[in-house]
Amino acid sequence: MKCNYFSFDLAFRHPFTISRGTKTHQPTLVVELDFNGISGWGEAPAITYYQIPVEKMVADLQAKKVFVEKFSLTDPERYWHYLHHLFPQNNFLVCALDIAAWDVWGRLRGKPLYNLLQADPQNKPLTDYTIGIDTIEKMVEKMEEKPWPLYKVKLGTDKDLEIVQALRKHTDAAIRVDANAAWTTEEALQKIPRLKDLGVELIEQPLAKDNWEGMKVLYQHASLPLIADESCVTEADVQKCYGHFHGINIKLTKCSGITPARRMIEQARKLDMKLMLGSMNESSIGSAAIAHLSPLVDFLDMDGPLLLSEDLGTGLRFDAAKPGSFHLPDGPGLGITYTGLYKKESSI
Repeated sequence: MKCNYFSFDLAFRHPFTISRGTKTHQPTLVVELDFNGISGWGEAPAITYYQIPVEKMVADLQAKKVFVEKFSLTDPERYWHYLHHLFPQNNFLVCALDIAAWDVWGRLRGKPLYNLLQADPQNKPLTDYTIGIDTIEKMVEKMEEKPWPLYKVKLGTDKDLEIVQALRKHTDAAIRVDANAAWTTEEALQKIPRLKDLGVELIEQPLAKDNWEGMKVLYQHASLPLIADESCVTEADVQKCYGHFHGINIKLTKCSGITPARRMIEQARKLDMKLMLGSMNESSIGSAAIAHLSPLVDFLDMDGPLLLSEDLGTGLRFDAAKPGSFHLPDGPGLGITYTGLYKKESSI
């Protein structure tokens, strides 16, 4: 097996702002696993909040690349366990390699990934479209630019209610609110009932990730479903979220790939918790991995390719005639063709 890697800085269509700051580009790492001439592709975007920049992913991969390549790929789950021990402090890199391994696995068997994951494509949910924090006028403009059946609205400002009130005047679409851990318990107790009156569907990560006491209070008084994001990173966090959130948002990059995400889905279902698959602004490569898993969850946030002005793959198609819907690639593996236009770093 041979491993190649490429880093990119993908431009957003609009500056992307959440409660923790603004960015105009999304750094991301793409890996290729070449197994006996069959290439599989994986991706992991870099997120400042988790302190794993692309440079760290590249450095870790360079340091242990010989070990990444020496594994005989007989099962992607066994490979994930191997990688998990090889890079115990770098879930992001493990994710990219795990996705690539599943892509290879599907291509070897001539089957699309959703088939191997036993995910019925008829059950895939619609994806929301994210409206980042901006002036109220600009947020309304972004929404009207992209008519959509459901929006994820980033909040965490002193004008949160004003923002949703303004958006609601311009759409009857479902609205999901993501506070990105910006509220205090008292703020959340005041805002959530009013957001419900404005037709909000759910609240994602209202409080700081370690404010478990506050989340217990919110859970007991909740008038809307509460979904964990920053509080649910890996498999070990699913049980912690039980009794504090009604559901969890699984992000492949955070949890370290498709392999642990499947276990998280199974564990959450046993606890009767709702499930969301979330985006970290992946291009079509990482988004395709999310798409193949999507029939197994209730809510989907997979709008990375829609938010970016550049893409790195083809095969995942959004349905222009039915906003929010998409066509799963039916080719083997991810069904994605890599189209990276420039290469900043590579092992080739």
